[in-house]
Amino acid sequence: MTRAETLDNAFAVVGTDTNVGKTFVTAGLVGWLRELGSDARGVKPVQSGYPPDDDASFIADVCGTADAATCPRRLKPALAPAVAADVAGETVEYETIRDDARALLADSNPGVLEGVGGLRVPLADGREVIDLVADLGIPAVLVARSGLGTLNHTALSVSALRNRGIDVSAIVLNHYEGETLAERTNPDVLAEMTDCPVYTLPPLDVSEPSDVVAGVRKHLPLDVFPERIVSGGASLADD
Repeated sequence: MTRAETLDNAFAVVGTDTNVGKTFVTAGLVGWLRELGSDARGVKPVQSGYPPDDDASFIADVCGTADAATCPRRLKPALAPAVAADVAGETVEYETIRDDARALLADSNPGVLEGVGGLRVPLADGREVIDLVADLGIPAVLVARSGLGTLNHTALSVSALRNRGIDVSAIVLNHYEGETLAERTNPDVLAEMTDCPVYTLPPLDVSEPSDVVAGVRKHLPLDVFPERIVSGGASLADD
């Protein structure tokens, strides 16, 4: 696949690091899109730490249907995919990851690629998460932590994405409580540093999986989605 072969109806949810809330945000966005009448599907290109980690199953549970998420490859060690495959004695090829992800995203309406850890997590054959997003030619929503230290990590991540020609449609500061001065000032400072829309998502009271969708929809605006997704269907644009 060449860089010019882009996917018009897909985007990625990537993170500044592992455990920043990518899966939570991905599930909320996929569920929101489905509530708006689309056949959105989350695509986890490769899952390590399986079991118990299973991000695709979490997204499916949140959305209430197995059709809402898929993962073509799973690895047992809880390590970066390239490292996990090496430790497990398995073969993982980057071209297979890329081509499978592209086919699954193209078959979704829209498709939402969930990243694996941070942007430079090794996938296979010397290629990383950021390579996958760039090769697919899709925009990204960047999920980051809210507190002290996020300015550096988030700004560097935005620069890395843009250097690869990846449009950053929004930054989501997850688990935002506003209890510290750093948290309260970070959104405006990051918006100035990156020239990106910055949104905050507080800790959500989630008693049922479906509460994730309601919480994400309540606290994030429709503009969190890339413009190509919002303008791709009347049900989204008219919300």
